[in-house]
Amino acid sequence: MVCFLFITPLATVSGWLCLRGAVDHLHFSSRLEAVGLIALTVALFTIYLFWTLVSFRYHCRLYNEWRRTNQRVILLMPKSANIPSNQQSLLGLPSVKRNSKETIV
Repeated sequence: MVCFLFITPLATVSGWLCLRGAVDHLHFSSRLEAVGLIALTVALFTIYLFWTLVSFRYHCRLYNEWRRTNQRVILLMPKSANIPSNQQSLLGLPSVKRNSKETIV
Protein backbone atom coordinates (compact mmCIF):
# COMPACT_ATOMS: atom_id res chain seq x y z
CA MET A 1 0.00 0.00 0.00
CA VAL A 2 2.86 2.36 0.82
CA CYS A 3 4.46 1.66 -2.57
CA PHE A 4 1.16 2.37 -4.32
CA LEU A 5 0.76 5.68 -2.47
CA PHE A 6 4.33 6.64 -3.36
CA ILE A 7 4.46 5.48 -6.99
CA THR A 8 1.03 6.77 -8.11
CA PRO A 9 1.76 10.50 -7.62
CA LEU A 10 5.28 10.01 -8.95
CA ALA A 11 4.02 8.35 -12.14
CA THR A 12 1.29 10.97 -12.55
CA VAL A 13 3.66 13.92 -12.20
CA SER A 14 6.25 12.27 -14.47
CA GLY A 15 3.65 11.59 -17.15
CA TRP A 16 2.32 15.13 -16.93
CA LEU A 17 5.83 16.57 -17.24
CA CYS A 18 6.59 14.36 -20.26
CA LEU A 19 3.38 15.41 -21.99
CA ARG A 20 3.99 19.06 -21.15
CA GLY A 21 7.49 18.79 -22.62
CA ALA A 22 6.07 17.08 -25.72
CA VAL A 23 3.60 19.94 -26.25
CA ASP A 24 6.39 22.51 -25.87
CA HIS A 25 8.60 20.63 -28.35
CA LEU A 26 5.75 20.42 -30.84
CA HIS A 27 5.26 24.19 -30.74
CA PHE A 28 8.85 25.40 -30.55
CA SER A 29 11.35 22.82 -31.77
CA SER A 30 11.67 19.35 -33.28
CA ARG A 31 8.79 16.94 -33.68
CA LEU A 32 11.10 13.96 -33.19
CA GLU A 33 11.75 14.92 -29.56
CA ALA A 34 8.02 15.40 -29.01
CA VAL A 35 7.28 11.93 -30.41
CA GLY A 36 9.98 10.51 -28.13
CA LEU A 37 8.44 12.16 -25.08
CA ILE A 38 4.98 10.90 -26.02
CA ALA A 39 6.39 7.39 -26.43
CA LEU A 40 8.09 7.74 -23.04
CA THR A 41 4.77 8.75 -21.46
CA VAL A 42 2.95 5.79 -23.02
CA ALA A 43 5.69 3.43 -21.81
CA LEU A 44 5.57 4.94 -18.32
CA PHE A 45 1.81 4.52 -17.97
CA THR A 46 1.91 1.03 -19.49
CA ILE A 47 4.53 -0.09 -16.98
CA TYR A 48 2.59 1.56 -14.14
CA LEU A 49 -0.67 -0.19 -15.10
CA PHE A 50 1.15 -3.52 -15.47
CA TRP A 51 2.74 -3.09 -12.03
CA THR A 52 -0.63 -2.17 -10.50
CA LEU A 53 -2.38 -5.21 -11.96
CA VAL A 54 0.38 -7.62 -10.94
CA SER A 55 0.55 -6.16 -7.45
CA PHE A 56 -3.24 -6.30 -7.02
CA ARG A 57 -3.34 -9.89 -8.26
CA TYR A 58 -0.53 -10.89 -5.87
CA HIS A 59 -2.24 -9.34 -2.88
CA CYS A 60 -5.59 -10.94 -3.77
CA ARG A 61 -3.89 -14.34 -4.04
CA LEU A 62 -2.13 -13.78 -0.71
CA TYR A 63 -5.41 -12.78 0.96
CA ASN A 64 -7.23 -15.84 -0.44
CA GLU A 65 -4.44 -18.12 0.81
CA TRP A 66 -4.68 -16.49 4.24
CA ARG A 67 -8.46 -17.02 4.29
CA ARG A 68 -8.04 -20.66 3.27
CA THR A 69 -5.48 -21.42 6.00
CA ASN A 70 -7.13 -19.46 8.83
CA GLN A 71 -10.61 -20.93 8.98
CA ARG A 72 -10.83 -21.80 12.67
CA VAL A 73 -12.75 -19.28 14.71
CA ILE A 74 -13.71 -19.69 18.37
CA LEU A 75 -16.49 -17.65 19.86
CA LEU A 76 -15.85 -17.00 23.53
CA MET A 77 -18.99 -16.60 25.56
CA PRO A 78 -18.78 -14.96 28.97
CA LYS A 79 -19.66 -17.20 31.88
CA SER A 80 -23.11 -16.53 33.16
CA ALA A 81 -23.48 -15.82 36.86
CA ASN A 82 -26.62 -17.99 37.07
CA ILE A 83 -25.16 -21.19 35.55
CA PRO A 84 -22.47 -23.04 37.51
CA SER A 85 -19.44 -24.23 35.56
CA ASN A 86 -20.36 -27.94 35.89
CA GLN A 87 -23.76 -27.24 34.26
CA GLN A 88 -22.06 -25.42 31.38
CA SER A 89 -20.23 -28.60 30.49
CA LEU A 90 -23.55 -30.48 30.59
CA LEU A 91 -25.06 -27.93 28.19
CA GLY A 92 -22.41 -28.80 25.62
CA LEU A 93 -20.33 -25.68 25.93
CA PRO A 94 -16.78 -26.70 24.95
CA SER A 95 -13.82 -25.94 27.12
CA VAL A 96 -11.73 -23.11 25.78
CA LYS A 97 -8.40 -24.21 24.27
CA ARG A 98 -6.22 -21.59 22.67
CA ASN A 99 -4.08 -22.64 19.73
CA SER A 100 -1.79 -20.31 17.86
CA LYS A 101 -3.73 -20.94 14.63
CA GLU A 102 -7.12 -20.08 16.11
CA THR A 103 -8.73 -16.67 15.82
CA ILE A 104 -10.59 -15.51 18.90
CA VAL A 105 -13.67 -13.40 18.24
